[in-house]
This record gives sequence, C-alpha cells and structure tokens, in this order.
Amino acid sequence: MSSSKRQACAVCAWRETCAKKFCVTDGGARCPDFSRDVSIKVPDEESDEIQ
Repeated sequence: MSSSKRQACAVCAWRETCAKKFCVTDGGARCPDFSRDVSIKVPDEESDEIQ
C-alpha cells in the first residue's frame, strides 16, 4: 500500500471534531469514518521517485 493512500488521523477531514482519534489503537488506519481532507495536497508519486 502506498504511503499517499494510507489513512491517518492527521489527514482526516474530521480530525478537528473526531471523538475517536484517541480511542483507536491503530492510529485511524481502519476508521470507518475516515475521509481524506482535500485541502491537504498529496505529493505526486512521480516527483517522489525523481528526488
């Protein structure tokens, strides 16, 4: 699984109002309410390979 596709509380759209983030032991990796925050840009995989 690519790191850009990984779920994490830090990039979740609900991180400000989430009541689960301190209860989920896997850091939100399997959170059913996870939704990626579209305001956070995901780096292109091509540019990561070049660097």
